[in-house]
Amino acid sequence: MSTFIYMVRHGESPKEGNERTRGLTEQGSKDADLVAATLKTEAIDVVVSSPYKRPVMTVEKTAQQFHLEVLVREDLRERKFVSDETRIPDRELAPILEKSFEDPDFSVDGGESNAECQRRAVDVLMELLDTFQGGKVVVGTHGAVMTLMMGYFDEKYDLEFLYSTTKPDIYRMEFHEKKLIDVQRLWIGETP
Repeated sequence: MSTFIYMVRHGESPKEGNERTRGLTEQGSKDADLVAATLKTEAIDVVVSSPYKRPVMTVEKTAQQFHLEVLVREDLRERKFVSDETRIPDRELAPILEKSFEDPDFSVDGGESNAECQRRAVDVLMELLDTFQGGKVVVGTHGAVMTLMMGYFDEKYDLEFLYSTTKPDIYRMEFHEKKLIDVQRLWIGETP
């Protein structure tokens, strides 16, 4: 019996503001409609998300179309790159990401390493695989967290993969028990 995990990377969000409370741009909201349309025929059983506003908003319409609530899981939150919750500009984030994928235990003062982030997020994923065995689970997530969860099962999901993803993006992971069998990219919408 297969269990399907649908990794949904959040849509485009404003470039400024608090990490937890940044929502979606107008384009991100339109793309959330496309995410729901893409998943409409998938018979989703449960929708789970990071507590951050942008992934919740990206999967809300999917949950609504299946008459489900979005279950928020704190340990699916974005990787903490620095000590506070401000957004790091991409030009400053790139060197941190590169060092983090070279050394999974690397972190800046007050931040979290890839290894720490992966551990907490994979714990949630394993729990979902147990609890919803044979089901179809949407996970509203972030690029780095998604890559780390997928990379736990297959090392080809690395920094290069992260850079190839879009906002939003959808990957359907098929598991037998807790073994990853197949991954298919489902996102075909227009991306920023």
